[in-house]
Amino acid sequence: MNNLLKNGKKVFNEYPRAFWTYNVVVFIDRLGGFMLYPFFALYLTQKFDLSMSTVGILFAIFSVSGFVGSAIGGAITDRMGRKGVIIASLVLSSLSALGMGFAPTLEFFVVVTVVVGTLSSIGGPAHEAVVADLLPEEKRAEGYGIIRVVFNLAVIIAPPIAGLLIANSYLTLFIVDAVISLIAAAIVLLALPETKPQGDPNAKPETMKQTFKGYGRVFRDTPFVLFIGVTILMTLVYMNMNSTLGVFLRDYRGLAEIGYGSFLSINAVIVVALQFWLTRRLEKYKPLLMMAVGSFLYAIGFAMYGIVGGFPLFVTAMIVITIGEMVVSPFQQSLVASFAPEDMRGRYMAVSGLTWGISFAIGPYFAGLLLDSANPNMLWFVSGFIGLLATFGFIALNKFHHPALSAVESVAAN
Repeated sequence: MNNLLKNGKKVFNEYPRAFWTYNVVVFIDRLGGFMLYPFFALYLTQKFDLSMSTVGILFAIFSVSGFVGSAIGGAITDRMGRKGVIIASLVLSSLSALGMGFAPTLEFFVVVTVVVGTLSSIGGPAHEAVVADLLPEEKRAEGYGIIRVVFNLAVIIAPPIAGLLIANSYLTLFIVDAVISLIAAAIVLLALPETKPQGDPNAKPETMKQTFKGYGRVFRDTPFVLFIGVTILMTLVYMNMNSTLGVFLRDYRGLAEIGYGSFLSINAVIVVALQFWLTRRLEKYKPLLMMAVGSFLYAIGFAMYGIVGGFPLFVTAMIVITIGEMVVSPFQQSLVASFAPEDMRGRYMAVSGLTWGISFAIGPYFAGLLLDSANPNMLWFVSGFIGLLATFGFIALNKFHHPALSAVESVAAN
């Protein structure tokens, strides 16, 4: 016990205080988010009696609006800083949750979600940039691993609570999420410092037009764009976790909402228990090869849902997926941070958001079509195939020699 406390204190002292403050914000914000996100498709199918293919169209609309917000947020983050953008996004996220919860019609729900959701998405690049600002190159993968642990502590707690709240009403769930977002915003306001690096004081500041034009430079970074493209393939597979998997298990395997919440908690418990340990042991390997390993595990884990039956085997598939997630996540975020020049982190992080934006724009719709088809198991076989494509894509990308990749690999080698 003493050794555990000593090691914990040592790890704590390796990171700046602001990093731990940010982790508190992540925990609180994700506590609300993961009360809501895993049950979003379930809510839409129940309240508005929608098919999964229609839910997929709604996910596409939300994703496009989210990417627009992220693009705006990336530019504002690079120009004005991180703190104010994060606060604004959390407040707007609170309003979005209330609007969705009280929506009397599907049309009202869509309008509120698109308008407020666009604005609340401006905080995504700022969140990612904060970690890159606070940590040196050699600590980022491990630092992102710590955030994954904190993130999943919230995931352990949130779904079972959400299942109980849903037993009362979905509206209660949305109200609680709104309150939690405001609490997180207050902590950022009072305790998190501005982390944006100070540029050359003698340099002429960019105009907002020039800041937005900087996206052209991001898209001309060919290795980065190829990395994003392959990551989109990988994310198309993983997005099933928070969109179609819950509906599939409920409608075709008889697993109730509260059971699905507990099911997700298994994923989170594994991450909390093993993420930090695993990240420290994998840092010596090439990051793109680790992305390939994680993608392969996604392919195997999701394909299993088309074959196996029974809760124990569902858990086995989840464990395979979770190991893949633990391998992928720290390296993915660290790679994006390494690609980005210091003065363009917000914009690189915004473009990185394409991995989720595009995946959720097209993935749930086509997944919904497969799920509504005569053979819903086909969804998982297609997911496994796409996961294999991503695996080979990352192996091919490992042949590229990009300054960012060389820097990360140099750190890993040391």
